[in-house]
Amino acid sequence: MTEPTLRERALRMLARREHARAELARKLAAHAGSAEEIDAVLDDLASRRLLSDERYVETRLRARGARFGNARLARELRAAGVDGALADGALAGAGDETARALEVWRRKYGSAGVPADAAGRARQANFLARRGFSSETICRVLRGGQDE
Repeated sequence: MTEPTLRERALRMLARREHARAELARKLAAHAGSAEEIDAVLDDLASRRLLSDERYVETRLRARGARFGNARLARELRAAGVDGALADGALAGAGDETARALEVWRRKYGSAGVPADAAGRARQANFLARRGFSSETICRVLRGGQDE
């Protein structure tokens, strides 16, 4: 059985899920002879609209946007090699971060509400912070609790 070509490998990866260009290049690097070979394959895939950073960002935000804050989403997009301006533009249109944080908080703590003690509030704030929500958003959620 012969080794799959670089193009076949890229198409298999793209068939499973969307990839950012830089992410796909990193994955293909172990199987390529040179960076020019990878660039040629990726340029061909992009010209055929099989590879798109914009589509990757949209898919990623749709899949993870309801559960995580803008800081975490931006970090994940940049780690995948997405251009900072593209990530920032997409996050600006991702919807109200406070509403998303409130929904995440309600799913986890809705029946218990905001605790009266500082340790309980800190535990809830840390949970939201680990999800990538800003401190301003966390304060709004914990101050408003069920009201917002």
